[in-house]
Amino acid sequence: MEPVHRLFVANRGEIALRIIRAAHAAGVETVLGVSQADRDGLPAREAGRVLVLGPAASRDSYLNLDLIVHAATSSGCTALHPGYGFLSERPELSELCAQAGLIFVGPRAESVRAVGDKISAKRVARDAGIPLTRGSDKLRDLAHALEVASDIGYPVITKASAGGGGRGMIVARNAEELSKAFDRAQTTAREAFGDDSLYLEAYVERARHLEVQVVGDGEGRAVHFGERDCSLQRRYQKMIEEAPAAVLPPDARAQLRQAAVDLLSSIKYRNAGTVEFLYDEERQRFSFMEVNARIQVEHPVSEEVTGCDLVRLQLETALGMRSLPEQASIEVSGHAIEARILAEDPARNFAPCPGRITRWRPPTGPGVRVDSAVTEGTMVPPYYDSMIAKLIVRGANREQALQRLEAALARFEVGGLATNIPLLKAIVAHEDFRANRLGTQWLETTLLPTFRSE
Repeated sequence: MEPVHRLFVANRGEIALRIIRAAHAAGVETVLGVSQADRDGLPAREAGRVLVLGPAASRDSYLNLDLIVHAATSSGCTALHPGYGFLSERPELSELCAQAGLIFVGPRAESVRAVGDKISAKRVARDAGIPLTRGSDKLRDLAHALEVASDIGYPVITKASAGGGGRGMIVARNAEELSKAFDRAQTTAREAFGDDSLYLEAYVERARHLEVQVVGDGEGRAVHFGERDCSLQRRYQKMIEEAPAAVLPPDARAQLRQAAVDLLSSIKYRNAGTVEFLYDEERQRFSFMEVNARIQVEHPVSEEVTGCDLVRLQLETALGMRSLPEQASIEVSGHAIEARILAEDPARNFAPCPGRITRWRPPTGPGVRVDSAVTEGTMVPPYYDSMIAKLIVRGANREQALQRLEAALARFEVGGLATNIPLLKAIVAHEDFRANRLGTQWLETTLLPTFRSE
């Protein structure tokens, strides 16, 4: 007889809702841990049971390791899903779950340590024979940074060893700029991750940011679900993602996907992970950047082009309810685009705009999907990330997907607070975006200097 599972969901917003719905579809009970600010949200209404972890501040709720594991065990849960963000890439959470007899829906702690730390991940990639961008190991101090930069050549970029999301990343084009950036990058890394360790890489001008979605079985086998192009960014924060990456020629596409599978197979990676690369379009060369040891915000575009529910696959493989599909059975077809809908005002330097949503009319129609946990009347709190929805469209090709995205943005109505929808409309209408002439700096160097909000 199959064991009856109860899943603790240690997250909030749309990813918590996705996990709850995937669990219920798989016949798994759910318990949702929430902060005081989220106790009346849509995920709380759909969960089988709700436990209030603590006050609104993340450190007292969603980031409290011991509290979350205790809440999971005391509520009779057999498994825990961390979603993305918060504690999802903390190896300590995986370890505590193992000690408490909980199944962790994610990679083992040793895998997170191997690739969650960006410097360690580069060593793993080097051992797996994956091309690397020139750079350093952990920097001792500013003098060491200046020495490395002189050796590899400017421009360079500082990066936080303990995490990503653009935090701690500063481009320096000469020694003076690096001297000014170093302390600031360390402070940002310390505040974001509790670790101010930095490393340095050569900065690739006009680079594409590509990533491959992979799921591993923990025994050395891994399969990919195609790649995504995440080059449309602001300050290294992704805004629009596409699958597959239309820029790749067939040989480079095959090599990129295989490199990601080889890397995670080499460490017997378990569950979902994403391998990220920089791609030099002119030279048709890619180099390893980092691994995200969790499901990512942009995973829906991979779902749309493969027909696989990745969150449910995460859960069912972790609980032993199914095995990984064969690579040959995973077909990438069509084209999908995701736009992040944020409660922030581009006209005011992207200031967050918490408040109550007084009108909520998301678009519908063929090939249109909206992942969100807000409704009309929802209060968007000031304590967390400003994303309130993900608009995902799918078409037979990129042109049809673009047409559907443009039409969906025109129909998307949000009242009561400012959003980035006007900026998304401007991006989609721009000739460079339509022609796929993009790089990670395109938005800030080309569109934003001339953008005027509606």
